[in-house]
Amino acid sequence: MNYLKIAALLIAAFLLNLLAPGLLERFAGLGGLETVIAETLWCAGLFFSFGWACGKAAEGTVFPSFTLQLLTGIVLHDALAPITAQPVLAVVICTALAAIILKGGGDELDRRDFSKIAFPTVMLAVAGYLVTLLILFPLLLLLGLDGKTAALLGVILGSTDPAALIPTMKRIVFKNKYKHLAGIALAESALNDAVGAIFTAAVAGMIGLGLAVDTLGALVSGLFGVQNMLHLGGQFLFGIVAGMVGWGMMAAYERYQSGSAQRGAEETTYDFAFVLAVPLITYLLAQAIHGNGFLAAFIAGLLSNYHHSRGIFHTTLRATEIKVESVAKPVIFMMVGPFVALGDLWQTALHGFLVALVFILIARPLAVFASMLPTRLGMKDKLFLVIVRETGVIPVVLAVIAAAQFPELKQLLPLTAWVVIWTLTLLPALTPWWARKLAVAE
Repeated sequence: MNYLKIAALLIAAFLLNLLAPGLLERFAGLGGLETVIAETLWCAGLFFSFGWACGKAAEGTVFPSFTLQLLTGIVLHDALAPITAQPVLAVVICTALAAIILKGGGDELDRRDFSKIAFPTVMLAVAGYLVTLLILFPLLLLLGLDGKTAALLGVILGSTDPAALIPTMKRIVFKNKYKHLAGIALAESALNDAVGAIFTAAVAGMIGLGLAVDTLGALVSGLFGVQNMLHLGGQFLFGIVAGMVGWGMMAAYERYQSGSAQRGAEETTYDFAFVLAVPLITYLLAQAIHGNGFLAAFIAGLLSNYHHSRGIFHTTLRATEIKVESVAKPVIFMMVGPFVALGDLWQTALHGFLVALVFILIARPLAVFASMLPTRLGMKDKLFLVIVRETGVIPVVLAVIAAAQFPELKQLLPLTAWVVIWTLTLLPALTPWWARKLAVAE
């Protein structure tokens, strides 16, 4: 019965997509500002209504709502056509929502616990990311992809997804000896999203300048040249600085709320507006000083320890979770739809499956074992982390940004969509079973 709901939802989206061109023509006939308003409200209505419907339809099935939202967005390709006329708007929306999600990823981690797992986390998020790229890029070339698509796909797919990992980790009750695994997985997902954003911008810059990225040697020499390394170092450094400013904003908010609580005042729902503003301002500040905004948003969440504060923040925390689950995630995943048609997905189905297999079965295991060599993690820890490789929100955002910059790379977004579909469908379902098989969970 649950799967019939999914079928009915996709059929409804397909039929609406057939009718959409006629409706959009009517909107265009309104002219001027009225056309813009009508098209904007139409797209927003599709995002919110189908995002909600996907969440409901996915309940009780093996399909996460994320996968269904992405597929539904692609089915609604023609209905969401107005967005393709304004790709910059799609980039801005996805970036803002991703910054909010990344701050939430930082909120999920207790900074005291993070200090205990900082070294393996950084090794996995940075060294593991680079190993993934160095393995994935030549394999993608062997699969027949051109150098530009392979290079961008390699840097984009290196990021995991806190939005998908958080609900997965909450379903697993780790034994005391292995509780650190949830922290490492979540921290890696947030930190290497920032790493992925930095390297994606670097590769996009190389392609924009006309530099060769057709071989592994050319890609490595371009990425790790002195000038580029200085730029990447600045992105990290100034991203951390901006994140600490965001931490200061959250600390001031916490002191204000604590004082209000002592005076008998209750937290109000409009306090959510300030919490929402922090990652956006932090991202903006990072950009202004040439740092990485995603890293800044994560640092602001991690250092503020907001999620682990006292119960006086329950209202805003709950409001944040609701908005992220019901608005931010569905919009980002469905935003692939305007840029990828069902035909594009069908044409890249085999390549998408092979890329996902290479990613899951080759790149991830080698990245974990190589990056974990200097750490004290045991074999079970490493084997568990091998399967934790959901690809979602940030890779989608980075792919949308890259596709807007390089519309001639037609395979980039469909292949990213396939890897997201396969990893978000298979890995969250397998992770609890794998944790029990390894005896790291109750």
